[in-house]
Amino acid sequence: MLFEAYRDLKYLLNRGYRKKYALEFVANHYRLSREERHLLARCVFPDSWIEEVGKKILGPNELRGKVLAIDGFNVLITLESLLEGKAILCEDGLVRDLKYQGKYRLKEETENLLREIAGALLELEVSEAVFFYGRSVSQSGIIRKLTEEALEVEDVAGEVRLVKSPDFELKTHDTVATADVGIIEKVPSIFDLATYTGLRLGKEAKSFFRLFKSAALRE
Repeated sequence: MLFEAYRDLKYLLNRGYRKKYALEFVANHYRLSREERHLLARCVFPDSWIEEVGKKILGPNELRGKVLAIDGFNVLITLESLLEGKAILCEDGLVRDLKYQGKYRLKEETENLLREIAGALLELEVSEAVFFYGRSVSQSGIIRKLTEEALEVEDVAGEVRLVKSPDFELKTHDTVATADVGIIEKVPSIFDLATYTGLRLGKEAKSFFRLFKSAALRE
């Protein structure tokens, strides 16, 4: 049933229907669970979007010497979810979390995650890493300090900014680390920093395609 729902949603998206309404129609028709609805919302896209994103995604060897703007909380949540086995490789080639988490919550692991991200940035040889965090998020000041310390320890050139609207700021940059659709459609190039960092730690996201292939065989 989930595979059939996916197929119908894909059909509607490829014919120009807005995802919100197409998903609502399909999910109600097949009586999908909350988790199934969330999975489709996060991972299914029209072919035109998949093609567009494919042209924007940079490989690790293309980051050298570039300024990389980083959607701080998006990358943290995705990496955390990846390490917990709660992230998935979506149709457009980007990994996204499957949590129902709105804003990032500071945890004991946050400092180590930031160190791993900084280590990845050093390996990528970016000329500068610019992190953006929403200043309205609880404990964002602490996370800013931890990020600055991680960059200093790993000797990565960069800065950390607390801003009113990270999305607005990120859209002014050429190369951005994010999986946020609203940002991706406005910038020339993107990089999946969470996935790259996860791979360095031996963690890889489950594939959306593999999941649906299994679902199709069961049905």
